[in-house]
Amino acid sequence: MNIKAIKSEIDYNNALLRLEEIFHAPINSPEGDEAEVLSILIEKYEDDHYAIGAPDPIEAIRFRMEQMDMSKKDLAKVLGYKSRVSEILSRKRKLTLKMIRNLHDKLKIPYESLLTDY
Repeated sequence: MNIKAIKSEIDYNNALLRLEEIFHAPINSPEGDEAEVLSILIEKYEDDHYAIGAPDPIEAIRFRMEQMDMSKKDLAKVLGYKSRVSEILSRKRKLTLKMIRNLHDKLKIPYESLLTDY
């Protein structure tokens, strides 16, 4: 096993190629151990260099609506204001605390996603 820290894109690409070669190695074999260590190093490098931020509240709402096959009319039932749905989705109006609570309780959108600035 010849493993070293991933410090550059070249190291990262080489690690990906090696992991692809040994990906299906048996778990308790030397190559299986190497695959496990490589996957940890690759994940760390990706977290540091390719981090994906949390969605803003409107993106989170749209995503959940899509997942649940909801219409704007359905969302109006959650928010309590039929006329405000378009304003909120177009970012012309901010969410109120009551709306945030309803979105969290009824659509299970995490508070962390709903409380960020947008």
